Amino acid sequence: MDVTLYQPDIAQNLGAVMRLGACFQINIGIIEPCGFPLTTKALRRTAMDYGQPDDLIRYQSWDDYSASAPGRIVLFSTKAATRLGKFDFQASDRLLFGRESAGVPETVHAACHERVIIPISTDVRSFNLATSAAIGLYEALRQTGGLP
Repeated sequence: MDVTLYQPDIAQNLGAVMRLGACFQINIGIIEPCGFPLTTKALRRTAMDYGQPDDLIRYQSWDDYSASAPGRIVLFSTKAATRLGKFDFQASDRLLFGRESAGVPETVHAACHERVIIPISTDVRSFNLATSAAIGLYEALRQTGGLP
C-alpha cells in the first residue's frame, strides 16, 4: 500500500504526509508538477526528520504513475459515491489524493479503479489534504492488517 499526492499545492501538506508515511512505514509519492519548488532543501524543511527527500517517489506525470505498478488506484474525492466506511481495501491498493485547490482532472477521476469519499458535515467543503490522507490510510491499514 502507498499514498500518492496528485500535483500538491502546499509544501507543508507534503511534509505532513511524508511524516505520515514514516510513522506507518509506507511509501509516499507525488505526481508532478507541484505548486511549489520541489527542492531537497524545501523537503527537508517540510518533512523535518520524518523522511528524506530521496525517500519520496516522484512521478513525472499521471501516465507515468498509472503505468508504474500493479494494484487498484483508489482515489479519495469529494465527488465520490462510496463512503469510506463501506469500502473494502486490499493490501495492494494505491491511495491517491488530489490537489488542495482543484482535486484531480476528470480524466484522472475516471481512470481510477475506485473512488472513496470521507463523509463530513455538509456545512464544510473538505478536510485538509494531510488530514484526509491520515484518515484514509489509517482505515486502509486497519482493514488490511497493516498497522504497525
